[in-house]
Amino acid sequence: MTKTGKKISKKKPGKKISKKMMFQMGYASSLGIAMIVAIFGCLMIGVYLDKKLGTDNIFTPLFLLIGVVAGFRNFYVFVKSTFPDKEKGLDKAVDNGRH
Repeated sequence: MTKTGKKISKKKPGKKISKKMMFQMGYASSLGIAMIVAIFGCLMIGVYLDKKLGTDNIFTPLFLLIGVVAGFRNFYVFVKSTFPDKEKGLDKAVDNGRH
């Protein structure tokens, strides 16, 4: 405490953010935009093809499904690259005799 009665706060030094973590945070923030672009981009292509060819909504749901699959594939690839595979750790634990 100081003479005026105020507490002196001791700030703990912050943990440094690595370049890899910054890259992952940037990729994660752009992931939502990439999903939206994939879904709506494919939807617009489907609508355009239906209007151009005069079909009754054949291409719209097909391309919408393709866009959804592409968006979630991007999400899956991100998760697989961000989080390490746990099976490799299990193999080592079994080899060491731990269960």
